[in-house]
Amino acid sequence: MRAAVVTGFDQPLEVKEVPTPEPAAGQVLVRIEASGLCHTDIHAARGDWPVKPTPPFIPGHEGVGIVERLGADVTAHTVGDRVAIPWLGYACGTCEYCVTGWETLCESQLNTGYAVDGGHAEFAVADARYVVAVPSGIDPAEAAPLTCAGVTTYKAVKVGGVTPGDRVAIFGIGGLGHLAQQYAQIFGGETIAVDVTEEKLALAKRLGAAHVINAATTDPVAAIEALGGADVAVVLAADPRVIEQAHASLRRGGRLILVSLPKDNAMSLPIFQTVLKGIRVIGSIVGTRADLAEVFRLHAAGRTQVLYEARRLDDINASIEDVLASRVPARLVLMPQPAPAPEVPGGPTSRDLRP
Repeated sequence: MRAAVVTGFDQPLEVKEVPTPEPAAGQVLVRIEASGLCHTDIHAARGDWPVKPTPPFIPGHEGVGIVERLGADVTAHTVGDRVAIPWLGYACGTCEYCVTGWETLCESQLNTGYAVDGGHAEFAVADARYVVAVPSGIDPAEAAPLTCAGVTTYKAVKVGGVTPGDRVAIFGIGGLGHLAQQYAQIFGGETIAVDVTEEKLALAKRLGAAHVINAATTDPVAAIEALGGADVAVVLAADPRVIEQAHASLRRGGRLILVSLPKDNAMSLPIFQTVLKGIRVIGSIVGTRADLAEVFRLHAAGRTQVLYEARRLDDINASIEDVLASRVPARLVLMPQPAPAPEVPGGPTSRDLRP
């Protein structure tokens, strides 16, 4: 099969032929239809984080495709099912976290595209217990971003305790932010979109943001304070300065939800203001299989929109550069298989690929 392989942290990915994996007992072999490009893939490929993956490996934890083969003892899925392969590739299933609905905190977990090969390939194997069924009617190219960007921000809104009428500031409107905003609105929040590009703020407005703030030209803290302060601030931009701004924008009793992972692994927050204003600082990791199933049901019901651009797997290195340069409006989705022809010859389609 063809796969995008990290051969070294200082090297571009190589798209090359590698052996197609065989499913072991308890695993499924999935023919990948679409694989979302997440910023975590870039951190993995460059060895940015303290615990590094081991090259060579195949990144990608937003893989969606069709089950082609079953390993021994697999009963939860059948050949032909469409499934998603999320970040949580394996958990022990028996520790206190796994049995209390916090499997994403399992200390024995293995992460897709990091500890085990991921979805930026034509095929991938995955633990059958941790893939999640994709409801019929959902385009795989839309399901892919929901598998991480969607479930991560959905969980962030959940742990933020958003209730109807809360002012929810989303710092960073993009692949994650445009979904976080929609989930906050589904929960009844009045959303404030904060970004540094007018294009993304226009997207936020189209998706229903009550307020938009261009942090490149306006002090977001002052602007949010003028609205009465935020009840919840969800930080999706990987810049410590943005975390500080989000914290300062909160009203008394506010909740700061940390999702992004700055490369330097540090932030500076004032203790006095945190204590005296009763601010809660909450780290939110990706959601569980149950959370992802809820995300898919919301999308199947027409409650969310996914903005994405399809690219060929061969274009992964150029796509990474575009993400780093903020040249994409939301999510990029890599298509390992040839794309279907448009229904109208020469007509535009959301699945058109960049030449």
